[in-house]
Amino acid sequence: MAAASVDWSRIDTVLLDMDGTILDLRFDNWFWQELIPEHYARANGLSADRSREILGPKFRASMGTLDWYCIDFWSRELGLNISAIKRSVHEQVQFLPGALAFLSFLHGMGKRRVLITNAHPATLDIKDRRVGLSRQLDAVFSTHPFGAPKESPRFWPRFHQAEPFDPQRTLFIDDSLPVLRAARAFGIRELRAVRHPDSGRGARDTGDFLGIDGVVQLLG
Repeated sequence: MAAASVDWSRIDTVLLDMDGTILDLRFDNWFWQELIPEHYARANGLSADRSREILGPKFRASMGTLDWYCIDFWSRELGLNISAIKRSVHEQVQFLPGALAFLSFLHGMGKRRVLITNAHPATLDIKDRRVGLSRQLDAVFSTHPFGAPKESPRFWPRFHQAEPFDPQRTLFIDDSLPVLRAARAFGIRELRAVRHPDSGRGARDTGDFLGIDGVVQLLG
């Protein structure tokens, strides 16, 4: 995939998504699509199928907003302690293949490595404690203190004030096309879309963005 390669001499900063880019999205898909419906079913005396029927529209209605990523919101909405449930299964949080090697590669080249995630700060903390994300990065940000998710054009100017970077000398990697579109509209020059954010599922279409199977593909 030569077209997806990067001219590292033109890059100072690498902005990285967390789930689906550095960490395996398999955990989150299992957590929200299987585990939470099971907990909701038990708490409300429902069958698993009925639980999914109820939760599906709730989830879809919040996609693209900070509520979708907010475990406080879902704890209130579902009557479940989402944080406690997530902590109880945190051992299943894993890096995607080659992600650690890629972060080490960036460090060796002197690139600034910045994580930006829509995950709630409590979720970020749980995952950081599990795999040591902050030890592998120069800065780690949740979008929640900025009041808008990465999909929103409101996020990027606010984030840029907190983490100054030259958009023309920045690479941003994410698995979400709406997020990448917002980053492109802000002016970030180098963008890559991850085709395999979930190690247990097939490839995603990356639309008009250059696609990579994973960050490991950018080594060298």
